[in-house]
Amino acid sequence: MRIAVSAEDRRGLDALVSAHFGRCPFFVFVEIEDGAISRVEVAENPFYGRHEPGQVPAFIRARGADVMLTGGMGARAVAFFEACGVEPVTGAQGTVRQAVEDYLSGRLRGAGACGESAEHLR
Repeated sequence: MRIAVSAEDRRGLDALVSAHFGRCPFFVFVEIEDGAISRVEVAENPFYGRHEPGQVPAFIRARGADVMLTGGMGARAVAFFEACGVEPVTGAQGTVRQAVEDYLSGRLRGAGACGESAEHLR
């Protein structure tokens, strides 16, 4: 399994989770094998500050991710991730390591549109 996490910096597992996936400067990709972290890769968000709907979900899927962990995302982003076969999960916080551990343990599940979602539609 490959998990993508929105991140505020490039510190890998020690990076802070970004509150909003579309505005994060980095993504941390975490490979899970036999329930444990086997590899970590950091990538710059090529759409940081100027993304169009659907671009980031397509980028995440192209990088092989099965799951997207983030603090929040809009309703359209949730739909885009689901349409491209990536499980969106919101409510992540703390470090990337904490978010991944919360997901793997079942404490972090599901996706709901963030409060800013209504502004995305205006």
